[in-house]
Amino acid sequence: MNDTLEIEPVVTAGLFGVRIDVARAFAANLASQGEERGLIGPLELPRLWSRHILNCAIMAPLLRPGLVGDVGSGAGLPGLVLAIMRPDVEFVLIEPMERRVAWLTEQVAELGLANTSVIRARAEDVHLPQALDQVTARAVSAFRTLIPLTAPLVKAGGELVLMKGAGAPGEISAATKEIRRFHLSNVEVITLGEGVLQDVTRVIRATVD
Repeated sequence: MNDTLEIEPVVTAGLFGVRIDVARAFAANLASQGEERGLIGPLELPRLWSRHILNCAIMAPLLRPGLVGDVGSGAGLPGLVLAIMRPDVEFVLIEPMERRVAWLTEQVAELGLANTSVIRARAEDVHLPQALDQVTARAVSAFRTLIPLTAPLVKAGGELVLMKGAGAPGEISAATKEIRRFHLSNVEVITLGEGVLQDVTRVIRATVD
């Protein structure tokens, strides 16, 4: 089994710009501790940059200044990656598992992410002092399941920005009832990274009315 960390792809420095050193520190920490702490699987090191970190980083331009929540942050994908790329945005990482919360809290401190806080809670149980401008999630569950967990956290006019796989259009079709119930509009699939990344990133974006 190849357990060697993937060589940093050429496009990485251009995507992260002046934040590249912070991104490299995060990648090194995840590579050295991720499998041991149950954050990533044993086969992920050879594709850690291309499959995970860069696929999250490419969606940073979709965020706007304000308060963004990351539901089910896990290893910090996409929450920590986006917080590294967008110091102009405030992030709250929402994660129910204690060991993952410990990891996220350590990384926020070690990487100097003054724009980021961590909350241990399930999305349906969290009570934030203010509504979110946007909420994101990666590989958590189907769109129809995510809507009731994420839409109530977002203020009117805010957005869901959810990372999805190739089946995203089908997930939207299967979520018609939830889209109507939670007053979502402008529901669309955005494909990012074509011609830039090895694997494109698909995002379902929707406005919460």
